[in-house]
Amino acid sequence: MPRRPLVAANWKMNGLKASTGELEKIIAGAENLADVELMVCPPATLLASFAAAARGSRVAIGGQDCHAQASGAYTGDISAEMLKDAGATAVIVGHSERRRYHGETDAAVREKALAARRAGLVAIVCIGETHAERDGGRTREIVRTQLDGSLPDGAADFVVAYEPVWAIGSGVTPTPDDVADIHGFIRDRLTARYGEAGRGARILYGGSVNAANAKRLLTIENVDGALVGGASLKADEFLAIAGAYGARWSAISLS
Repeated sequence: MPRRPLVAANWKMNGLKASTGELEKIIAGAENLADVELMVCPPATLLASFAAAARGSRVAIGGQDCHAQASGAYTGDISAEMLKDAGATAVIVGHSERRRYHGETDAAVREKALAARRAGLVAIVCIGETHAERDGGRTREIVRTQLDGSLPDGAADFVVAYEPVWAIGSGVTPTPDDVADIHGFIRDRLTARYGEAGRGARILYGGSVNAANAKRLLTIENVDGALVGGASLKADEFLAIAGAYGARWSAISLS
Protein backbone atom coordinates (compact mmCIF):
# COMPACT_ATOMS: atom_id res chain seq x y z
CA MET A 1 0.00 0.00 0.00
CA PRO A 2 1.51 3.38 -0.98
CA ARG A 3 1.83 6.11 1.61
CA ARG A 4 -0.87 8.75 1.59
CA PRO A 5 0.10 11.86 -0.37
CA LEU A 6 1.31 14.89 1.55
CA VAL A 7 0.16 18.33 0.45
CA ALA A 8 2.08 21.03 2.31
CA ALA A 9 1.44 24.77 2.21
CA ASN A 10 4.45 27.07 2.26
CA TRP A 11 3.07 30.48 3.16
CA LYS A 12 6.52 32.10 2.90
CA MET A 13 6.55 35.70 4.24
CA ASN A 14 2.78 36.05 4.17
CA GLY A 15 0.16 36.02 6.89
CA LEU A 16 -0.98 38.04 9.90
CA LYS A 17 -3.17 37.10 12.86
CA ALA A 18 -6.23 37.60 10.66
CA SER A 19 -4.99 34.72 8.49
CA THR A 20 -6.19 32.29 11.15
CA GLY A 21 -9.50 32.36 9.29
CA GLU A 22 -7.90 30.64 6.29
CA LEU A 23 -6.37 28.01 8.56
CA GLU A 24 -9.78 27.37 10.14
CA LYS A 25 -11.24 26.79 6.67
CA ILE A 26 -8.43 24.36 5.86
CA ILE A 27 -9.02 22.50 9.12
CA ALA A 28 -12.74 22.22 8.38
CA GLY A 29 -12.14 21.07 4.81
CA ALA A 30 -9.56 18.50 5.91
CA GLU A 31 -12.30 16.50 7.61
CA ASN A 32 -13.45 15.43 4.14
CA LEU A 33 -9.94 14.55 2.97
CA ALA A 34 -8.99 11.51 5.00
CA ASP A 35 -6.93 10.08 2.12
CA VAL A 36 -4.38 12.90 2.08
CA GLU A 37 -2.13 14.43 4.74
CA LEU A 38 -2.29 18.22 4.98
CA MET A 39 0.31 20.56 6.42
CA VAL A 40 0.51 24.32 6.72
CA CYS A 41 3.89 26.03 7.18
CA PRO A 42 3.13 29.62 8.27
CA PRO A 43 5.64 32.34 9.13
CA ALA A 44 7.27 31.86 12.52
CA THR A 45 5.13 34.60 14.11
CA LEU A 46 2.02 32.45 13.58
CA LEU A 47 3.42 28.99 14.20
CA ALA A 48 2.47 28.55 17.87
CA SER A 49 -1.04 29.94 17.44
CA PHE A 50 -1.61 27.84 14.31
CA ALA A 51 -0.39 24.73 16.11
CA ALA A 52 -2.81 25.40 18.96
CA ALA A 53 -5.69 25.96 16.53
CA ALA A 54 -4.87 22.77 14.60
CA ARG A 55 -4.38 20.53 17.63
CA GLY A 56 -6.50 17.38 17.28
CA SER A 57 -7.33 18.10 13.64
CA ARG A 58 -6.15 16.48 10.39
CA VAL A 59 -3.83 19.42 9.69
CA ALA A 60 -0.18 19.40 10.77
CA ILE A 61 1.88 22.55 11.23
CA GLY A 62 5.45 22.99 10.03
CA GLY A 63 8.19 25.59 10.06
CA GLN A 64 9.83 27.22 7.03
CA ASP A 65 13.45 27.04 8.17
CA CYS A 66 15.61 26.29 11.19
CA HIS A 67 19.12 26.87 12.48
CA ALA A 68 21.51 23.93 12.64
CA GLN A 69 22.28 24.52 16.33
CA ALA A 70 19.87 23.79 19.16
CA SER A 71 20.54 27.13 20.90
CA GLY A 72 23.12 29.88 21.13
CA ALA A 73 24.08 33.42 20.18
CA TYR A 74 22.36 33.47 16.79
CA THR A 75 20.22 36.61 16.82
CA GLY A 76 17.07 36.29 14.75
CA ASP A 77 17.39 32.55 14.16
CA ILE A 78 15.06 29.77 15.31
CA SER A 79 16.20 26.27 16.23
CA ALA A 80 14.47 23.03 15.31
CA GLU A 81 13.87 22.46 19.02
CA MET A 82 12.04 25.79 19.25
CA LEU A 83 9.83 24.82 16.31
CA LYS A 84 9.07 21.51 17.98
CA ASP A 85 8.28 23.28 21.26
CA ALA A 86 5.91 25.63 19.41
CA GLY A 87 3.97 22.67 18.00
CA ALA A 88 5.58 22.00 14.63
CA THR A 89 5.97 18.46 13.34
CA ALA A 90 8.10 19.27 10.28
CA VAL A 91 10.31 21.97 8.80
CA ILE A 92 11.19 23.00 5.26
CA VAL A 93 14.95 23.23 4.67
CA GLY A 94 16.94 24.21 1.60
CA HIS A 95 14.17 26.05 -0.21
CA SER A 96 15.53 27.74 -3.32
CA GLU A 97 14.79 31.15 -1.82
CA ARG A 98 16.98 30.31 1.16
CA ARG A 99 19.70 29.02 -1.15
CA ARG A 100 19.49 32.10 -3.37
CA TYR A 101 18.92 34.96 -0.93
CA HIS A 102 20.81 33.59 2.07
CA GLY A 103 23.59 31.71 0.28
CA GLU A 104 22.76 28.35 1.82
CA THR A 105 24.96 25.53 0.54
CA ASP A 106 24.11 21.85 0.30
CA ALA A 107 26.26 21.27 3.39
CA ALA A 108 24.31 23.88 5.35
CA VAL A 109 21.01 22.33 4.27
CA ARG A 110 22.24 18.90 5.38
CA GLU A 111 23.09 20.30 8.83
CA LYS A 112 19.59 21.72 9.10
CA ALA A 113 18.08 18.38 8.07
CA LEU A 114 20.15 16.74 10.80
CA ALA A 115 18.91 19.37 13.26
CA ALA A 116 15.32 18.52 12.32
CA ARG A 117 16.04 14.84 12.98
CA ARG A 118 17.64 15.72 16.33
CA ALA A 119 14.52 17.63 17.36
CA GLY A 120 12.08 14.98 16.18
CA LEU A 121 10.85 16.93 13.15
CA VAL A 122 10.46 15.71 9.59
CA ALA A 123 12.74 17.64 7.25
CA ILE A 124 11.22 18.61 3.90
CA VAL A 125 14.41 18.98 1.87
CA CYS A 126 14.03 21.14 -1.25
CA ILE A 127 16.07 20.70 -4.40
CA GLY A 128 15.77 22.04 -7.95
CA GLU A 129 17.55 23.63 -10.87
CA THR A 130 17.49 27.20 -12.19
CA HIS A 131 16.39 28.21 -15.67
CA ALA A 132 20.00 28.61 -16.82
CA GLU A 133 20.92 25.18 -15.47
CA ARG A 134 17.93 23.63 -17.20
CA ASP A 135 18.72 25.32 -20.50
CA GLY A 136 22.29 24.11 -20.15
CA GLY A 137 21.15 20.50 -19.89
CA ARG A 138 22.37 20.26 -16.28
CA THR A 139 19.12 19.36 -14.51
CA ARG A 140 20.16 15.83 -13.52
CA GLU A 141 23.62 16.99 -12.50
CA ILE A 142 22.20 19.70 -10.23
CA VAL A 143 19.56 17.42 -8.74
CA ARG A 144 22.13 14.68 -8.10
CA THR A 145 24.57 17.10 -6.47
CA GLN A 146 21.88 18.63 -4.24
CA LEU A 147 20.53 15.24 -3.21
CA ASP A 148 23.97 13.88 -2.38
CA GLY A 149 25.00 16.97 -0.45
CA SER A 150 21.75 17.98 1.26
CA LEU A 151 20.37 14.69 2.58
CA PRO A 152 21.66 13.18 5.83
CA ASP A 153 22.96 9.65 6.03
CA GLY A 154 21.18 6.92 7.98
CA ALA A 155 17.41 6.70 8.00
CA ALA A 156 15.32 8.00 5.11
CA ASP A 157 13.19 9.92 7.61
CA PHE A 158 12.77 12.97 5.41
CA VAL A 159 10.64 14.21 2.54
CA VAL A 160 12.21 15.44 -0.70
CA ALA A 161 10.55 18.33 -2.53
CA TYR A 162 11.59 18.82 -6.14
CA GLU A 163 10.98 22.44 -7.06
CA PRO A 164 12.41 23.59 -10.38
CA VAL A 165 13.43 27.14 -9.50
CA TRP A 166 12.34 28.50 -12.86
CA ALA A 167 8.76 27.29 -12.23
CA ILE A 168 8.28 28.77 -8.75
CA GLY A 169 5.79 31.62 -8.91
CA SER A 170 6.04 31.77 -12.69
CA GLY A 171 2.76 30.07 -13.51
CA VAL A 172 4.74 27.65 -15.69
CA THR A 173 5.22 23.98 -14.86
CA PRO A 174 7.40 21.32 -16.48
CA THR A 175 5.71 18.87 -18.82
CA PRO A 176 4.41 15.64 -17.28
CA ASP A 177 7.25 13.80 -19.04
CA ASP A 178 9.81 16.15 -17.48
CA VAL A 179 8.35 15.68 -14.00
CA ALA A 180 8.18 11.90 -14.43
CA ASP A 181 11.79 11.81 -15.60
CA ILE A 182 13.20 13.81 -12.69
CA HIS A 183 11.04 12.20 -10.01
CA GLY A 184 12.05 8.80 -11.33
CA PHE A 185 15.69 9.88 -11.24
CA ILE A 186 15.28 11.07 -7.64
CA ARG A 187 13.62 7.77 -6.68
CA ASP A 188 16.51 5.81 -8.18
CA ARG A 189 19.05 7.92 -6.26
CA LEU A 190 17.16 7.49 -2.99
CA THR A 191 16.80 3.74 -3.47
CA ALA A 192 20.49 3.35 -4.33
CA ARG A 193 21.51 5.25 -1.19
CA TYR A 194 18.88 4.16 1.36
CA GLY A 195 17.65 0.83 0.01
CA GLU A 196 14.02 -0.09 0.56
CA ALA A 197 13.53 2.95 2.83
CA GLY A 198 14.48 5.17 -0.10
CA ARG A 199 11.88 3.46 -2.22
CA GLY A 200 9.23 4.48 0.29
CA ALA A 201 10.37 8.06 0.94
CA ARG A 202 7.93 10.68 -0.28
CA ILE A 203 8.88 12.96 -3.16
CA LEU A 204 6.77 16.10 -3.52
CA TYR A 205 6.50 18.32 -6.56
CA GLY A 206 6.54 22.09 -6.13
CA GLY A 207 6.53 25.03 -8.52
CA SER A 208 3.34 26.83 -9.57
CA VAL A 209 1.07 24.02 -8.34
CA ASN A 210 -2.59 25.08 -8.44
CA ALA A 211 -6.06 23.57 -8.59
CA ALA A 212 -6.03 23.62 -12.40
CA ASN A 213 -2.88 21.54 -12.85
CA ALA A 214 -3.01 19.35 -9.75
CA LYS A 215 -4.96 16.55 -11.44
CA ARG A 216 -2.43 16.44 -14.25
CA LEU A 217 0.52 16.34 -11.87
CA LEU A 218 -0.95 13.77 -9.49
CA THR A 219 -1.13 11.07 -12.16
CA ILE A 220 2.65 11.02 -12.49
CA GLU A 221 4.51 8.12 -10.95
CA ASN A 222 6.69 8.99 -7.94
CA VAL A 223 4.82 12.24 -7.29
CA ASP A 224 3.73 11.67 -3.69
CA GLY A 225 2.18 15.05 -3.06
CA ALA A 226 2.93 18.72 -3.45
CA LEU A 227 4.65 21.64 -1.79
CA VAL A 228 2.36 24.55 -2.61
CA GLY A 229 3.35 28.21 -2.48
CA GLY A 230 1.08 31.09 -3.48
CA ALA A 231 -1.95 28.90 -4.18
CA SER A 232 -1.94 27.74 -0.55
CA LEU A 233 -2.76 31.18 0.85
CA LYS A 234 -6.42 30.70 0.00
CA ALA A 235 -8.10 27.77 1.71
CA ASP A 236 -10.41 26.92 -1.19
CA GLU A 237 -7.53 26.66 -3.68
CA PHE A 238 -5.36 24.65 -1.31
CA LEU A 239 -8.18 22.22 -0.49
CA ALA A 240 -8.92 21.76 -4.20
CA ILE A 241 -5.29 20.74 -4.77
CA ALA A 242 -5.39 18.38 -1.81
CA GLY A 243 -8.67 16.91 -3.02
CA ALA A 244 -7.12 16.04 -6.36
CA TYR A 245 -4.29 14.16 -4.71
CA GLY A 246 -6.66 12.46 -2.31
CA ALA A 247 -8.83 11.21 -5.16
CA ARG A 248 -5.79 9.62 -6.78
CA TRP A 249 -4.80 7.83 -3.57
CA SER A 250 -8.33 6.48 -3.10
CA ALA A 251 -8.25 5.03 -6.61
CA ILE A 252 -4.87 3.38 -5.98
CA SER A 253 -5.87 1.95 -2.60
CA LEU A 254 -9.03 0.41 -4.04
CA SER A 255 -7.31 -1.15 -7.07
